[in-house]
Amino acid sequence: MSAESTPENPGIPGTGTSGPNRRGKGRRRKPRTRRKGVVVAAWTAAGIVVLGGTGIGYVYFKLNGNLHSVDINQALGTDRPEKVDNGSQNILVLGSDSRSGSNKTLGGGTDDGSARSDTAMIVHIYQGHKKASVVSIPRDTLIDRPACTDTQGTTHRAARNVMFNSAYSTGGAACAVKTVETLTGIRMDHYLEVDFAGFQKLIDRLGGVSVTTTKDIDDPDSHLKLKAGTHRLNGEQALGLVRTRHGVGDGSDLGRIQLQQAFLKALVDQVRQIGLFTNPKKLYDLADTATKAVTTDSDLGSVNSLMSWAAGLKGIGASDMHMVTMPVQYDPADPNRVIVSPAKAQQVWTALKNDRPIPAAATQGTATGEAKDVVNGP
Repeated sequence: MSAESTPENPGIPGTGTSGPNRRGKGRRRKPRTRRKGVVVAAWTAAGIVVLGGTGIGYVYFKLNGNLHSVDINQALGTDRPEKVDNGSQNILVLGSDSRSGSNKTLGGGTDDGSARSDTAMIVHIYQGHKKASVVSIPRDTLIDRPACTDTQGTTHRAARNVMFNSAYSTGGAACAVKTVETLTGIRMDHYLEVDFAGFQKLIDRLGGVSVTTTKDIDDPDSHLKLKAGTHRLNGEQALGLVRTRHGVGDGSDLGRIQLQQAFLKALVDQVRQIGLFTNPKKLYDLADTATKAVTTDSDLGSVNSLMSWAAGLKGIGASDMHMVTMPVQYDPADPNRVIVSPAKAQQVWTALKNDRPIPAAATQGTATGEAKDVVNGP
C-alpha cells in the first residue's frame, strides 16, 4: 500500500513504511503513566444545562458567564466537507487534560499550561433526535494530520504518521475538528470539550454513578481498585475508571474506550432518572458545575443556544445509543499504536453521512482491546 493518503480515505496514512514517529518492533510495552483526559461528562452536561437555564434571570446570567466558546467556523473557513441537510447532526466531543489550574494534580502534577485530548467521540444524532451513534477515535491512531489554522490565526503545517491526539495539542479545538473532518469526510456541526476537574466535580454533584464490574480492576496508574460487583463511584473513582487501561483487557487505549462507553451509558441513564426539578439547589449546583466544565463552539456559546440544542437531545437514553470504536488494527510496525482499517472505517463514515445505522460488519474482525462487558450499568 502506498504511504500517501487517498481521496477515499483522507487522513489515513499508509501502513507500508514507518514514519519518524514510529517506534521499533517488539512486545507491547507498558504504556507510559499519563493522566488521561475524559469526555464522558459532556453529554450529560448539555442535558443539565437544559434544566439549569430555567428559573430567574440572575441564574441565567451567572450560567451564561460560566460558558467558554471557540469560533471553529472562523478558523476553518470554507474548506470543509459539505453540510448535510437531512435533519441529522454530528458533534465532536473531546476530553481535555490541561496541565494548568485545578487540573494540575489530575493531569500529572506539572503546571506547564499544556493540554492534550486523549479521548474523542463523534456523536451522530439521527433525524428525529430519538437515536444516536457514538464513534470513539483511539488517541493512539496513526494518521496524516492536515495543515490547519487555530483560533488565534496561527497556521500549523501538516504532519505524516502522527498520533491522532497530536491534532489538539498542536492547534487546539480547530485543528482537532479539521483532523476529524479530513479523516472522516464528515462535517462537524458542533464541538464540545470537558476537562478533568469539571468531570470529577460533576460526578460528585450528581451524588456518584452506579456501575457493576464483572471483573476485579486494579490499576495503580489511575489509582483505581475495585472488586467485581456493584459500586457507587464518586468523582475521583469515576475519573479513575474512565482513565484506566492497565487493569482491564490488553492494557491498550482500546480497552479504556470500552470502559468509557459503558460508563457513559450508566451516566446518561442516571441523569434521566434524577428528579432535578424537585430540588432547586441541586439543579442550580449541577448547572453551575456543568457550564464551568464545558467549552463549546461559538454557535453553542450561550445558555440560550445550548438550551435549545440540548432540548432536542434529552429524549435519547442509553438504550438509544449505539457505541462503537473507529475500526482499527494494531500497527504491525509498533504494537503500541493502531492504524485505521480503511474499508471498514469507510462503512462507518458512509452510514453516518447518509443518516443510517452503522452496519455490524464495519466493526467485525477489528482490534477491540478485549475489555468488553467489564463494566455494566446498575
